[in-house]
Amino acid sequence: MSIQQKITAIIPTLNEESNIQGAIRSLSFAHEILVVDSFSSDRTLSICKRENVKVIQRRFDDFSSQKNFAIEQASFDWIFILDADERITPELASEVVEIVRDPKGIDAFNIYRTFFFKEKKVSFGGWQSDKVIRLFRKDKCRYDGKLVHEEIKCEGKIGFLKNRMDHFSYTDQEQYEKKLEFYALLQAKELHQNKSRVTFMHRLVKPAFRFVVLYFVRFGFLDGKKGLVLARVHAKGVLQRYLKYKELKT
Repeated sequence: MSIQQKITAIIPTLNEESNIQGAIRSLSFAHEILVVDSFSSDRTLSICKRENVKVIQRRFDDFSSQKNFAIEQASFDWIFILDADERITPELASEVVEIVRDPKGIDAFNIYRTFFFKEKKVSFGGWQSDKVIRLFRKDKCRYDGKLVHEEIKCEGKIGFLKNRMDHFSYTDQEQYEKKLEFYALLQAKELHQNKSRVTFMHRLVKPAFRFVVLYFVRFGFLDGKKGLVLARVHAKGVLQRYLKYKELKT
């Protein structure tokens, strides 16, 4: 296999001791694994050392800058970005290896994710159509834009892989709400930087709208209790965005 066909996998981390080992071990197809760490204070780094992967520490400013920095450190032309709470299935790993051998002129690939709620699959609420670009050529793609929910800008063609990756984001409610609260703070900072106009109606209507979309419009109610919980915590996350924005303005 030539150097152009080799893959560097990148995992961004901050206090991911409960996830990082599983993430690393699911990347057995990668020729290089880089962990870009935002100065974790738990056992993340010691686990990475035990797993014999390269760790680069960089203070977090935003997701785009963090990932672009890691991409620049990659040794190989193909990049696979994996969050610590995601896992690559054997079927997806095989597909990735095959596709980089003959990408057919495609420079970046979307991958669908299967969302798990406490290890139980979520089938509705919009999660069934969740997809992200994670496999791409280093010279064709860069992350762009936002403090949170950053996007990849690709100068070439974008395709899709057939197999899904597993996303174990929701292991317990406290952990998940803390994650959403962190995202809410980043979104509030972005609103503040853009000098966005936020009124009382945003705090009143937007959370309710998010709940209705996730639970009713996208059929989250068909997932039973877990669909209800997810709709509620995401609605709460929207409310926190505007409450934190109000705090930043005072």
